[in-house]
Amino acid sequence: MKISTKGRYGLTIMMALAKQVGEGPISLKSIAKEYDLSEHYLEQLIAPLRNATLVKSVRGAYGGYMLAKEAKDITAGDIIRVLEGPISPVEVMDDEEPAKRNLWIKIRDAVKDVLDNTTLEDLATYEDSGDQEYYMFYI
Repeated sequence: MKISTKGRYGLTIMMALAKQVGEGPISLKSIAKEYDLSEHYLEQLIAPLRNATLVKSVRGAYGGYMLAKEAKDITAGDIIRVLEGPISPVEVMDDEEPAKRNLWIKIRDAVKDVLDNTTLEDLATYEDSGDQEYYMFYI
C-alpha cells in the first residue's frame, strides 16, 4: 500500500494544526510556506478534511484553519481514510486460496491497527530518538 501525496500532505496539514493548538487559526499559506508545499494543493486537501469535521475554518483577516477535535481524538487512520479512501493494501478475493486470503486479511488488519492506534497528538509530539532502522518493503 502506498500513501499518495494526498495522504502525506494531509498528515502534514493536520500535524501543523495540532502543533499550533491554542494559537488561533492557522492559514494554509503559512503551512505551505513552512513546509515548502503548494498552497493551491493544500486548499484542495483541506475541503475533505473540513467536510469530515476534522478541521474547521475561521473567516476573516486573521482567519485560517484549526482542529475541530482534540488531537488525541483524531487518528492517522481518520485522516488517511478521508483523503485516500478505505485502507486495504490488497483486495481480498473470496475465491482465493484460504492461506493467501488469510495473509491479506492479516496485512490489512495490521495496517489498520497502526493507523487507528496512532493519534494526531502522537504525531505532533513525536521526538526522534535516532535509533530506528529503516527497511524497504516491496509488496
